[in-house]
Amino acid sequence: DHKAKGSELAPWPTRLTAPSPRLADFGYSNEMFEKDTETWRRRVESYWNLLNPKIQSDTLRNLMDMKANLGSFAAALKDKDVWVMNVIPEDGPNTLKLIYDRGLIGSTHNWCEAYSSYPRTYDLLHAWTVFSDIKKKGCSGEDLLLEMDRLLRPSGFIIIHDKQAVIDFVKKYLTALHWEAVATTADARSDSEQDGDETVFIIQKKLWLTSESLRDTE
Repeated sequence: DHKAKGSELAPWPTRLTAPSPRLADFGYSNEMFEKDTETWRRRVESYWNLLNPKIQSDTLRNLMDMKANLGSFAAALKDKDVWVMNVIPEDGPNTLKLIYDRGLIGSTHNWCEAYSSYPRTYDLLHAWTVFSDIKKKGCSGEDLLLEMDRLLRPSGFIIIHDKQAVIDFVKKYLTALHWEAVATTADARSDSEQDGDETVFIIQKKLWLTSESLRDTE
């Protein structure tokens, strides 16, 4: 069905950052695509600067972008030794086509439900405005926290990029989930006025230890 357009795809790895021939089908221009790619390049660079004190070269392998949009988060990681599952909302535009055109992999999901994660868990979850989205649907933020804890490996990381009110909500559950705050910073992207008070909050999942194992570590 898309032979003519598909044949215009650039070879790998150029296609990661080259505008897809199908951009116009989703109302995007090449300029909008390039701006999105650059925005997420800067954001990912900022994320890694915050994570650097906690990670080594092989700490992060399986990653999930819980709201991938155009796949620019994953594209910005092309020089990292990682694998990214890109997830897009089931009630939004089917930008999986654009993600596939970039040579990436992805799936569609509603975060009001559990995610079919077999056979893997993840070292890092990236949640850009996911909590704000499910709140609009009337779904439970507490349930999403539990689902993220299930998906995340021990010692794994979560990057929550959302409104300050969401960050405050998540902080209330850190102790109960055995999560630890790593860093908090405002999103310093140049067009932040479009995003309001978005904040980046990085969390690490700690090991659950019994009283006996705690004594052993001491």
